Amino acid sequence: MFKTGNRVGVYGAKLFFLPNGSDVNRIAFALPRGYGNAVERNRSKRLSREVFRYFKKALNTGYDMVFLVYPGNDTFSIRCTQFRKLCQKAGIIST
Repeated sequence: MFKTGNRVGVYGAKLFFLPNGSDVNRIAFALPRGYGNAVERNRSKRLSREVFRYFKKALNTGYDMVFLVYPGNDTFSIRCTQFRKLCQKAGIIST
């Protein structure tokens, strides 16, 4: 996915995506090496999963995605802004 997928980026996050030929989206959440301790990593992944659930209905289907988040501002509003901008750049959001 990291080598063959398309990628878009904004400050603090990247999105790798590939069409998967099905009618569902699949997503994975990745964090760079050295991203805090286990508590911070798990909180960041939980936050990212909630952002994906929030945007799930607005996304076009049929993509495999990897959402890569860098350490920094871990708030729901910032993460929503990052994810929306990434999806708009990738052309996979319908609104």
